[in-house]
Amino acid sequence: MCRIPSLCNRNLRNKFAPKTQETLDTFLNPYPDRKELQEKLPMRKALFFFALCVVSASAGATAYAAPSGSEPPKTYTNSIGMEFVEIPAGSFERELENGEGFRTEFPNDINKVLFGAKAILSKPFYLGKYEVTQEQWAAVMGNNPSTFQGQTNPVNGVSWNDAQEFIKRLNQKEGHNRYRLPTEAEWELAARGGADAKRMYFFMDNPKTWKEAARPLDAYAWFAENSGGKTHPVGKKKPNPYGLYDIYGNVDEWVQDWDAELPADTETQDYRGPETGEFRIFRGGSWDSYAEYCRSGVRLSFGPDYNGDDMGFRLLLSSE
Repeated sequence: MCRIPSLCNRNLRNKFAPKTQETLDTFLNPYPDRKELQEKLPMRKALFFFALCVVSASAGATAYAAPSGSEPPKTYTNSIGMEFVEIPAGSFERELENGEGFRTEFPNDINKVLFGAKAILSKPFYLGKYEVTQEQWAAVMGNNPSTFQGQTNPVNGVSWNDAQEFIKRLNQKEGHNRYRLPTEAEWELAARGGADAKRMYFFMDNPKTWKEAARPLDAYAWFAENSGGKTHPVGKKKPNPYGLYDIYGNVDEWVQDWDAELPADTETQDYRGPETGEFRIFRGGSWDSYAEYCRSGVRLSFGPDYNGDDMGFRLLLSSE
């Protein structure tokens, strides 16, 4: 993702360190056998190294609430105080890129963000109202790996594998096996908050420029323009219509799926991704992401042992 210049060198060391043994070319082009991505690689490298200068501009944002007449969402609080909100079954339209594929890592041209294939989630589920905090992490793991210390800040600096160990221990603590990471389809359904299926952000009509999105995003997310280069306590910004806080920004959120091209079918139901892979997907953007990366449809990935200081997670609690 694009980084502000002052963070560039640090993030290069973090993101391409020997933890994953991946090179810059591998990250920017995770599918080297795909000719079209090979052709885009020089442009994508350039976009990575030259961060976009996003300047706040006035935007005509519209507030979108939960559907009228809907009942308040059901909630659940577990033994360590983690709050969960019920997300109803539903559907949304996935973002496409140039009408050709589903990779949206470098959306420098807002006009190339298109919508197409429908994703259906047939069952409700519970999702964390907040990102997992440092206090909650310590209650289960007995340590705190976070770079930016604060008991109510989201835990950061955790890999996908670290999140799995936390989930394993929490399930053991509560005597069931219902906690897991959301699939990326579940995460996106929840992030959209019941808003129009073709909306990039749940809080406004689709912007004409990324600058137009940055100003209203300030009310909902900690991102590159307002974070001061660090995470912040969860729940201090406005929630989405389902009552989820920091679904955009603060920390990138690991999801369950391996990275792969999404199915080309016009419709998928309860999509869970491939059984194996090299990179794990994360969603939502973080404290050092620009507005174009803090939206519902962007898909990014790293190796499952990557634990950069922008990485955290949010838990799903299954209904069964």
